[in-house]
Amino acid sequence: MKVGVAGLGAMGSALAARLMEVGHDVSVWNRSADKAKPLAAAGAKVAATPAALVGACEAVLTILTDGAAIDAVYNGPNGLLSGDVKGKLLIEMSTVAPKVETDLAPKVRAKGASFVECPVGGSTAPARKGQLLGLMGAEPADAQRALPILEQLCRKVEHCGPVGAGSAMKLAINLPLMVAWQAYGEAFSIARSIGWDAKRLVDLFVESNGGNKALAARAEMIVKLLDGKDPGVTTFSIANGLKDLRTMVAAGEALGADMLATKAALAGFEDAVQHGQGGGDGALMTAYWSSRHKS
Repeated sequence: MKVGVAGLGAMGSALAARLMEVGHDVSVWNRSADKAKPLAAAGAKVAATPAALVGACEAVLTILTDGAAIDAVYNGPNGLLSGDVKGKLLIEMSTVAPKVETDLAPKVRAKGASFVECPVGGSTAPARKGQLLGLMGAEPADAQRALPILEQLCRKVEHCGPVGAGSAMKLAINLPLMVAWQAYGEAFSIARSIGWDAKRLVDLFVESNGGNKALAARAEMIVKLLDGKDPGVTTFSIANGLKDLRTMVAAGEALGADMLATKAALAGFEDAVQHGQGGGDGALMTAYWSSRHKS
């Protein structure tokens, strides 16, 4: 199948590579053309504009930074919706507020295309293996059309409801994780006073009822961070976590919820970014806050 990917950040690039690996004819586009070079070297075609991308493909996946980027890629002068989209399938996979997706869907349908949102849980490693968790929002017929592609990217695809439901569920699922990174950092600030080495401490937390899957998966990385060593490749940055936390607070408040824990985590992530930690993996919050002291 001819599949396009617009947005070649870490996740978009991983998705494109996975699609090529399972046999699709993949075309890509990114605002910064340099990010397309590794995929082009691996055999992907590079489109000059989003409009050219959709014109060359049967389906296009978009995974972009925020609502403004989505608006530009879909509705800009050379955006997807200015191209030949009739009969095509557009799958929007960004982590954004539900309203971004519900506003976009009718514009896509007005052009004669099918629209599915499917933000995903997981980072680049599971993306390369087709082991993401897909949180789909779509009309039933569109969902069925998208499943053959999404099932090659995800270990499970959950049809959460109509467009907007997938984004709401993605924010809900990510929220405890973002709060947890802040909480682990604060917890380690207490526990490290005992004088244990980092591995012993992290291993105990992983075995405890307070440990989660993300802590277990990043245990080795966190030990390196606590020991001041190079933790390796960032798969989900603190800066991206900050963006998502702001979206979570806004989405919750729009529904009348008091987002007290989320706001506290947001303040922690803002502090980390202000102190130059934005490019680090979200797990860096554990090391940063374990040694962060009131000034």
